[in-house]
Amino acid sequence: MTSLDDQVRAADPDRWLSSRFVADPQARADLIALYAFEAELLAIPTRVTQPLLAEMRYAWWREQMDGVFAGVARKGHPVLEALTDLVVRRGLDRAPFDALIEAHIGRVHGEPHDLDAFYVGPMQAAVQVLAGPGHEAAVAEAARVWALAQTGRGDEALTHRARANQALSGLPPAAFPAVAHATLAKTDAPEPLKRLRLVWAVVRGRL
Repeated sequence: MTSLDDQVRAADPDRWLSSRFVADPQARADLIALYAFEAELLAIPTRVTQPLLAEMRYAWWREQMDGVFAGVARKGHPVLEALTDLVVRRGLDRAPFDALIEAHIGRVHGEPHDLDAFYVGPMQAAVQVLAGPGHEAAVAEAARVWALAQTGRGDEALTHRARANQALSGLPPAAFPAVAHATLAKTDAPEPLKRLRLVWAVVRGRL
């Protein structure tokens, strides 16, 4: 059986690399659970060809959020079990999860990317996992840098980096691995180069 860590490494290698800088094993596992949930949503359009079928699968995930945020895991589903445990212990808010699911539904129907739903909300949740609440504003610009890079606007992402770094100046070092991947403007770079770039970003606490 594929572990959540293996699932994220295959589906989301940049954030998986960033997660390697989380020293605490439980915090790292929590971050991976969050990313595995996102990987599940991202994979749906690759598994079904009809938008209506994809929407039905997203609707199923939306329904599962009731159990996740009630603290009642769906037994036998590793991602939902891990996510339920995570949101209970970390006190995560449901809104970003619902917004992400709705944004995916919009995408299968041809709507433009909702960058805040796809990138800002998830990064804010990841930072809360590592450092608790209160850092949402500090990472919003970094999330937008990541969003621009992921949507083929790498040059534009670079122009936002200074503003993102200014906002990140007060972020606790323990939370930076939830942000570090935003430094990878060239998403097709070789993994060894990405690792070096991430090390440099984590050491400095800057993108």
